[in-house]
Amino acid sequence: MASLLLLLFLAAITVTSQSYGSEFSIPRQIHLLRPQSGAAGSHVPGVTCLSWRLGVETNNIIGWKTVPAECEGYVGHYMLGQQYRADSKAITDEAFLYAQSLKPDGDGKDIWVFDIDETALSNLPYYAEHGFGADPYNATLFNKWVLEGKAPALPESLNLYRKLQSLGIKIVFITGRTEDQRTVTTNNLKKAGYRSWLKLVLKASSYSGKTAAFYKSSERAKLVSSGYRIVGNIGDQWSDLLGTNTGNRTFKLPDPMYYIS
Repeated sequence: MASLLLLLFLAAITVTSQSYGSEFSIPRQIHLLRPQSGAAGSHVPGVTCLSWRLGVETNNIIGWKTVPAECEGYVGHYMLGQQYRADSKAITDEAFLYAQSLKPDGDGKDIWVFDIDETALSNLPYYAEHGFGADPYNATLFNKWVLEGKAPALPESLNLYRKLQSLGIKIVFITGRTEDQRTVTTNNLKKAGYRSWLKLVLKASSYSGKTAAFYKSSERAKLVSSGYRIVGNIGDQWSDLLGTNTGNRTFKLPDPMYYIS
């Protein structure tokens, strides 16, 4: 299954086109894959995979370790297919509509917090190769992938980033990546199209053993105490968006591949 998905993914990345009606043209690095017939009907005992994904995205199914084995194909086809892109666009479109309604003070203190993995950057090439279920996450292999610095932008997030900057809103990245990955992360962001930002916050060793929600809340609190106003916050994990100082509005991108508390 993983080999088939990877083959189809690699075939798709040769195609370029304009992103969904956006004023910006972005190479299609994450692309359409027609779901196999019946994929949406895959199920775990007592629940369809579509219902399982709904439970995950609404934060009703929590603390899970891996995608159910029966749903690996469904999740893979969703993530590499049109619906994931459409869902991401629906979220970022709404985020921009909200941003347009704001009345900035013009003092440079309005900021928007972005997560990085599966938000600003996509690791779909990694998952397409290693699979979407049965514990695809391997710390050694994933860190090797990160150090390659080849993660493409999620096009919908890159569009939002550019539009927010055009409104005078500054960008702050807060990521679970660690300080030793600062250089490669900086280079990867720039290569993917994120040319500038106010701050890039990486996880310090002092947060070892703490949850992602605690770490991100703490770092957001530092921003607020420095006089910044978090007008928006976008991420793929609920731990990006819960806790304290979450911002005036939060926006949850889809991600049924893994759960981070």
